[in-house]
Amino acid sequence: MMLTKFRLMFLSAIILLILILSIFFYQARWLLKIIVKVAPGVYYFSETTDKIVAVTIDDGPNTITTPKILETLSKNDTKATFFIISERLDKNEEIVENIINNGHEIGNHLVKDEKSIFLSKEEFEDKFLTADKSLNQFLLYESSKVTWFRPGGGWYNTQMLETVKKYNYRTANGSIFPYDTNIPSSEFASYHILANLRPGAIIVLHDSSRDGKSGDWGERTNITLKKILPEIKKKRLSNRYSIRNVYRRLI
Repeated sequence: MMLTKFRLMFLSAIILLILILSIFFYQARWLLKIIVKVAPGVYYFSETTDKIVAVTIDDGPNTITTPKILETLSKNDTKATFFIISERLDKNEEIVENIINNGHEIGNHLVKDEKSIFLSKEEFEDKFLTADKSLNQFLLYESSKVTWFRPGGGWYNTQMLETVKKYNYRTANGSIFPYDTNIPSSEFASYHILANLRPGAIIVLHDSSRDGKSGDWGERTNITLKKILPEIKKKRLSNRYSIRNVYRRLI
C-alpha cells in the first residue's frame, strides 16, 4: 500500500515537472494573456493572424558584436528593434547611427544592465529620463523619437508603467525568450525560437555580455540569427512569415 502511494506521488511529481518545463519551454500564450489581463499595459505579442514576427535585441551596443549582428540582419533583409543601455553609448555612437541609418529602431533599456523593478520610483524615473535624453540625441525629428521601453530583467510594477506612460512611451517584453543569457547555446536558442514561432510573436535576444564588454551573448545571438532568419522566411513555404522591425509596424 505504501509502495503504491509512493509510486503515485512520484508519478504526480514527474507529471508536474514535465508540465512546468513545458510551460517554460513553450511560453504559452494563454499564460501571457493572463499576465496581461492581471497587469495590463505591457505588450508581449501582437494579436494577429498575419504571419509577421518582430526581432528585438537587448543590451547593446557592443563594439565587437553589434556590427556583426547588423551585417547578418542586412544580409537577411531584416529590420530589428535594439533596446539600448545608455551607459554603453560611449565610443559606440557610430554604431548607434548605423543602427538607425539601416532602418532599425532603438528602444530605452535604461542606463545600466540591472533589474528595473528593484529601483525606487525616483531612481527609476531619473534613469529612465537619462537614457531617454541620451538616445534621442541620435534622432532628429519628433516623429522618430524613442517610444518603446523594455524593463531590465523583464520585471515591472505599476509605478514603472505609470512613469513610462507619463512620457508617452509604451512598454514591451516578448513572447519568445530562449533564455540566451542563461543557456550558452545558439543551437538551443534557434530550436526554441523556431519551435515557438507564432503569428505576432516578439523574439527577445541579447547583444553584448553580462560584463558589458566581452560580447559572448552578442556572438551567440549573431550565430542564432544566421540560423533562424532564413528558416523563418521559408517556414511554411506557401505562406511565409515576414519579419517586421518592430513594434511600430507590428502592433
